[in-house]
Amino acid sequence: MKEHTVPTSTPVIQVADADLEDLRTRLRATRWPEPWPVDGWQAGTDAAELRRLVMYWATDYTWRTHEAAVNALPSHFADIAGTRVHYLRYEAEHPDALPIVLTHGWPSTVMELTMLAERLAAPSRHGGDARDAFTVIIPSLPGFTFSPQRPALTDAEQTHDLWHRLMHDHLGFQRYAAHGGDLGAGVTSRLAEAHPEAVVGIHLLAAAAPAEYDPASLTPEEKTHLLSAAAWQAEEGAYMHQQNTRPLTLAPALNDSPAGLLSWILEKYRAWTDCGGDLSTRFGDDFLLTQASLYWFTGTISTSFRPYYEYAHQLTRRVRRVDVPTALALFPADLAQPPRSWAERTYHLTRYTRMPRGGHFAAHEEPALLADDITAFFGDLR
Repeated sequence: MKEHTVPTSTPVIQVADADLEDLRTRLRATRWPEPWPVDGWQAGTDAAELRRLVMYWATDYTWRTHEAAVNALPSHFADIAGTRVHYLRYEAEHPDALPIVLTHGWPSTVMELTMLAERLAAPSRHGGDARDAFTVIIPSLPGFTFSPQRPALTDAEQTHDLWHRLMHDHLGFQRYAAHGGDLGAGVTSRLAEAHPEAVVGIHLLAAAAPAEYDPASLTPEEKTHLLSAAAWQAEEGAYMHQQNTRPLTLAPALNDSPAGLLSWILEKYRAWTDCGGDLSTRFGDDFLLTQASLYWFTGTISTSFRPYYEYAHQLTRRVRRVDVPTALALFPADLAQPPRSWAERTYHLTRYTRMPRGGHFAAHEEPALLADDITAFFGDLR
C-alpha cells in the first residue's frame, strides 16, 4: 500500500519579511573576534573572506530570487513511518527509465544535486542518449532543511529504511538504483545491504571501511591509505569530532549567529573542493549563501549534526557486506582515496574510477563527469 502523499501546491519555503530583516540585522551586528596574526585560511575560515560574504549577505544578496528558484523545483512530500520526507522528482525523458535515488551529504542540501539530476533525467539535452535517462528522486535527509528530523534517536526506521519505503512502497518502484556521497554514501550502502532484492546497484563517492579485517592482510597500498586517512583526521577532523561527541554544545552558537553558521560550513566548501585555494573557481557567492540561508531559515543546522552523533554512538547500523553491483568514483580533492582492494573488502565492486578533477561536492563541481560515470555503470544493469 502506498504511503500518503502531500502535493506541493504551496511553496516549500516562504520566509516572512520580518525573518528576512532579522537575518540582515544579525549580519550587520556581527560581533567580530579579535584578529590573529595569521594569513588567510591558516587557522580556519579566512576573516577577510567571511566579512566580505557577510556584508554581501546583509546587503546585496537577493533571497527572494533564490526562494523563488527553490520553490520552482519539482518538490513533493511523503509521510513515511511517521516522518515527513521532502523529495525532488525529475521525470525521465524516456519511458520505462530506471529510477534512481540520489542522497546528499553534509553540509549540503538537495540544491547541490539539481544539475546532476537534470543531466540524468534528460541526457539528450546535454549531448547524451535519451535511452539512458533516469527517473531521479532526491530526498532531503531527515533533519536537513525541508525534512524534519526523525522522532527519536532509537527509531527502528533508519534513513535507509525510509528511502526504501519511499522508493518501493510510496513511489511504486519494484527495482531502482542508488547513488550517494559523504553521509549519502553510508545511507546508500545500508540501503543496498538491507534491500538487495530491490536495489539493482549502487554508485558511491565514498566507501565504508571494512567492519573487521586482519591487519596482517593489508597491502602496502592499503597501509598507505590508512596512514593518509589518520593524517587527514588529525588535521581536518575537528568538526567531525565535535559533531560526533558534543553537537549540542555547538548548536546554539550556529543557530543564533548567521555569521558563525556561514563560517562553520564555508571552510568545508573550500577545504574539500578542487579549487586550488580559490573558492570562487567552484562556487559562486549566491550558491554558498543560498545553502547557508536554507539552513538558517529552516533552523536545521543542529539537526543536521544528528547522523554524526548517531553513528559515533552506534545508533546507526554498520555496513558489513554489500553484494549488489557497486561502483566507486573518486574525485581527487575528496576526503579519502581508498584503493580498489580496500573497497572490495566491503563491496561487490564492479567499477572503480579515478576522476581527473573535482572534489567532495562533485555533483555541483563536475556534474557532467559524475553523470557520465553513473550512466556508464548502470548501462548494463537496466
